[in-house]
Formats: sequence, structure tokens, C-alpha cells
Amino acid sequence: MTKSWPGRPFPLGATWDGTGTNFALFSEHAERVELCLRAGDGTEERVALTERTAHIWHGYVPGVGPGQRYGYRVHGPWAPHDGH
Repeated sequence: MTKSWPGRPFPLGATWDGTGTNFALFSEHAERVELCLRAGDGTEERVALTERTAHIWHGYVPGVGPGQRYGYRVHGPWAPHDGH
């Protein structure tokens, strides 16, 4: 299982530095966030983003670079009528 380093809250999005990628996502109501890394064969690896600064969940994943398919699983309240 891949683990993330703390990383930085800014800039938002995925930022590659030549060695790995920093991921930063804003969510005011999330209770936890997982980064989902997708392989070409369809398998998925989930990496917990455990750091949070001012509602921005963030983490740095060494070895992840351009071309990596990814998404997020955001856990928390599901209430679209309240903006969640």
C-alpha cells in the first residue's frame, strides 16, 4: 500500500515536481479523503490523504507523475440540497 507524505495545501490540484506529485483538494465538509490511483489494467490503489489545512486535504505521493490516472473518494455527509 502506498502512503502519502504530508505535502502542501497549495496550489490546489495535482502538482508534479519531477520526483512525485502533491495533491490538494478543497472540501469543507469531508470527514476523510482517499486518493484513488488507477492502473492501466483497471485496478485501483487508494491512498489516504490525512493532512488538512483550512479545509484543504493534501498529500504528496513519491513516484507518481504525469499520465497517472486518479480520482478522489470523499467521505462525509451526503446532502446535495445543503451543498454537501
